[in-house]
Amino acid sequence: MSSTCTSGTSCQTCDTAHTCSQEEKERHAQGLIDTAMGAIGKKFMVLSGKGGVGKSSVAVNLAAILALRGKKVGILDADIHGPNIPKMLGVDNERPETAPGPVDGILPIAAAENLHVMSIGFFLQNEDHAVIWRGPMKHGVIKQFLGEVHWGALDYLIIDLPPGTGDEALSISHLIGKVDGAVIVTTPQEVALLDSKKSITFCKELKIPKIGVVENMSGMLCPHCGKTIDLFKTGGGEKIAKRMKVPFLGRVPLDPAMVLCGDEGKPFIASHPESPATAAFNGIVDAWLETIAK
Repeated sequence: MSSTCTSGTSCQTCDTAHTCSQEEKERHAQGLIDTAMGAIGKKFMVLSGKGGVGKSSVAVNLAAILALRGKKVGILDADIHGPNIPKMLGVDNERPETAPGPVDGILPIAAAENLHVMSIGFFLQNEDHAVIWRGPMKHGVIKQFLGEVHWGALDYLIIDLPPGTGDEALSISHLIGKVDGAVIVTTPQEVALLDSKKSITFCKELKIPKIGVVENMSGMLCPHCGKTIDLFKTGGGEKIAKRMKVPFLGRVPLDPAMVLCGDEGKPFIASHPESPATAAFNGIVDAWLETIAK
């Protein structure tokens, strides 16, 4: 994917015959990122303090709702070690193509109308392949995903991050320069809430202007009697949002069909438009768009 100079032949950075310095390569790469991100309306991250809270499911369904509403959406799977977005969108067997034109790069994969995705998962030899990289290599590939993928003119770029507050989130924030917002996903149980507070603090430290909290797996509707069962409690996400003085975007009830949809590569909101969980996702999108528009 790289278009920077690595030899003494013609240099694509400056069109002269010499070897680029590291500084010139970095400047060229940042220029590509600035150009690509400049064509995108809003860039926001979806993150969580710990794994297992359904963060990627939330990211996929938020992206799918925006796409169904006619918005042009990209979703960047920045979870280098556990790239699940291609599987959840049913495009895990696809392979990116080289982008035509004067600037080297690749095309994101079309997952649905108005929805494109990029992930390290598209480049693995097989689904068992492990990415065993330290921070600098992860930073390098994220740099390429931002600057050398031909995202085009998007309304929204949603960046799905791995759990925690480590390399990937720092790289995204540093390289983009201006992330418009962050959605923090948590479950109502106390151990998840403890870590979600750290994620909110992380975003505040990075001066991300808009931060919202989503409480996932917030109760389950019994398929037999219709009553709500609080498997993991309820209301904790709203309490954390209030305590940390950030907007609470809404809660999503647990629906067993969401697990099946993720395994089958179908966004839940498209397969179950009448579900209470779909209504919750739509409400969260409305609340989030209102938040980032302020």
